[in-house]
Amino acid sequence: MSKDYSEEVEVARSYYNSEDAHNFYYMIWGGEDLHIGVYENEDEDIYQASRRSVDRIASHAQNLNKDSKVIDLGGGFSGSARYLAKKYGCHVTVVNLSETENERGRKMNKEQGLDHLIDVIDGSYDSVPFDDNHFDVVWSEDAFLHSDQKDKVIKEAARILKPGGDLIFTDPMQTDNCDESVLQPIYARLNLSEMGSPAKYRQLAKDAGLKEVTFDDLGVHLPRHYQRVLDETERKEEELKKHISTEYIENMKKGLRHWVKGGNEGNLTWGIFHFRK
Repeated sequence: MSKDYSEEVEVARSYYNSEDAHNFYYMIWGGEDLHIGVYENEDEDIYQASRRSVDRIASHAQNLNKDSKVIDLGGGFSGSARYLAKKYGCHVTVVNLSETENERGRKMNKEQGLDHLIDVIDGSYDSVPFDDNHFDVVWSEDAFLHSDQKDKVIKEAARILKPGGDLIFTDPMQTDNCDESVLQPIYARLNLSEMGSPAKYRQLAKDAGLKEVTFDDLGVHLPRHYQRVLDETERKEEELKKHISTEYIENMKKGLRHWVKGGNEGNLTWGIFHFRK
């Protein structure tokens, strides 16, 4: 096990470091993102919808500029960091588990002439190597779900935020009134015993001394996104099999159907949380 990662965090690290997962997300999402998209229509390109998510999340941040210090917790290929650095000129630190993703991210940062504005650190968001009150914005997209210690994750985010700073994140969540028994296939796939929910994140943020600014409820996009990923996986399956094992693809399609079903039945949701210190 690498460093002192918890079991569920190490499972996520191993998964995203695998060649199959790396190739799948890169080929299906278009090389920048790994998160849920905001769709204008049900057939929209995954890359475009995922880029729209980043833009919408950024609209919640206050005063992003060249003097802002941003940290992206679980930043994947560093796509959001490149967006922020390019659009606002701010300095972005990416803390991400997967060394494989980070290597690709650093390469793309350099290719796009943004490596002077982006630092990529191999590590976990539940133990961030920075002092208290360091960042203007703590940012994360669809990463916190991989932790079974979400209280620790939110407290760590609050710790490194400057007073007046913003915690802005998205996460696939179970709805507040969800019957957890119906989500067992998703829990098992993620190696988790539970997921976050809007009510849980509100309480955790309050316990960490944060105040809610807003919650942008975008739950309708969760099943739409996973359906789009499933459709693209099936459409590109023969090409994917040249780079990804058949077993991985079959397991992915099975998992995607669980996400679509959970979203359509009202047991899963997604949106942008904005808290302030």
